[in-house]
Amino acid sequence: MKQKFVAAAVQMVSGCGLEANLARADQLLAEAAARGASLAVLPEYFCLMGAKETDKVAVREAFGNGPIQQALSEMARRHGLWLLGGTVPLLCEEEGKVLNSSLLYNPQGEVAARYDKIHLFGFTGQGESYCESNTIRPGATPIKAETPLADIAFGICYDLRFPELFRMLAPFDLLILPAAFTATTGEAHWEPLLRARAIENQCYLIASAQGGTHENGRRTHGHSMIIDPWGRILAELPDGEGVVTAEIDPELIHSVRGRLPALAHRAIR
Repeated sequence: MKQKFVAAAVQMVSGCGLEANLARADQLLAEAAARGASLAVLPEYFCLMGAKETDKVAVREAFGNGPIQQALSEMARRHGLWLLGGTVPLLCEEEGKVLNSSLLYNPQGEVAARYDKIHLFGFTGQGESYCESNTIRPGATPIKAETPLADIAFGICYDLRFPELFRMLAPFDLLILPAAFTATTGEAHWEPLLRARAIENQCYLIASAQGGTHENGRRTHGHSMIIDPWGRILAELPDGEGVVTAEIDPELIHSVRGRLPALAHRAIR
């Protein structure tokens, strides 16, 4: 049986400078490690919130090679963490586009799992317009990974709105979701969707978000949080940069599923 451990959600307000963002991530991960975390999660676009959407294409990397991935590997190793590196813009087959990919590193700095974002955000309203498919190619494969800490399922930001993605992967102990939810959609939907995903999958959930007004003018919702399998918020950071931590207890997962065996009661699959 897996043991209890401390997890950290890291919140950032990333800017347009790659090196500055990597340095700030390193500082926040040092804080997470100092607070006893064994696993830390960075937010989506942690390495770059560009002045324009195509900026991420300019810094895209081949999987397994590049300064962003090298920095993440070194951070995981130096801080002794299982590290979910937010998202990294990876090369894809389409010119002018990237895969928006989460990479999970073990404490030796090795990639243990990779998830390419499947659902791409699109929104128009209240003076805002977003269309991720202009610069991102969607992934195609749901991913979960068995680690010494927990069986982990992966999603990224807009994936949160599609519960069938996670139903395909159930059961799992922990759902990790790096995000850059807009202030507009986040205020309305972020917390209820996160709590619903934790409750219906009877799992812990770590949501690491961007949280503030960025150098490019974009406003993100923040409210990084860690939620337990009963849907209780264990830790939350409303806005700004910082780290929140909470204990992940496998006994609670077993208790919730034993008392309310909803996953076993599923009639439609």
